Amino acid sequence: MIAKIEPPDSPLRRVLAIMPTYNECENIRLAIERVLASDDRVSLLIVDDASPDGTGKIVEEIQAMNPRIALMRRAGKMGLGTAYVAGFKYAIEHDYDAIIEIDADLSHNPSDIPRLLKAAEDSHFVIGSRYVRGVNVINWPLQRLILSYAASTYSRFVTGMPYTDQTAGFAVIRLEVLKEINLDRIRSNGYSFQIEIKFKAHCRGFKIVEVPIVFTERSQGSSKMNRKIVFEAIWRVWRLRIGAVFGRML
Repeated sequence: MIAKIEPPDSPLRRVLAIMPTYNECENIRLAIERVLASDDRVSLLIVDDASPDGTGKIVEEIQAMNPRIALMRRAGKMGLGTAYVAGFKYAIEHDYDAIIEIDADLSHNPSDIPRLLKAAEDSHFVIGSRYVRGVNVINWPLQRLILSYAASTYSRFVTGMPYTDQTAGFAVIRLEVLKEINLDRIRSNGYSFQIEIKFKAHCRGFKIVEVPIVFTERSQGSSKMNRKIVFEAIWRVWRLRIGAVFGRML
């Protein structure tokens, strides 16, 4: 039996949206504008993996005119998981109250941010869920939709977590969750990272809720999904479950 942690009762005053980027020059200006317009409490950290299309340069130009934007440049394409871990550590160091995970391609609608923040007033971890009320995905090919839905169903079976969208990449996470998790022991670096961070929060008894969103496939740029990412998710959930059974987080 997992010991539940009491829901938070402190307000969210400073929130950091973390946005990993790699070759998002076509989307980044509008994504920044819409995220910052969503809520005055939100600042934005772009974690750019040396995008060869000049994404980082565009962010630098915008950053010079807006103190709510920070840019973390990395030496190369190091992956989604390590980008978020770097962002989490930045948020802890700068004493934010919560972070937002959000993609740069506008598949996550920044207009949903206020609803997610509202739910985080009495929850530790809020999932922007594509599947909690049916299937709310626009413009995905049927094959990818089946793969995504099956991945969340498979993860529910293996991990025992009840959440319908375990691979969701749109979330609000309070800082007390990130401080409790050993970020240096996170092993996933693809989309299985999203399962791992939820699993570690779930096993520690934090309150996790799902808020319905509509996910819209990017209209500009290309998806980062590939076969390696899928296979990592398939075997990683078993390592998480086995680690929990034996009292350690592998």
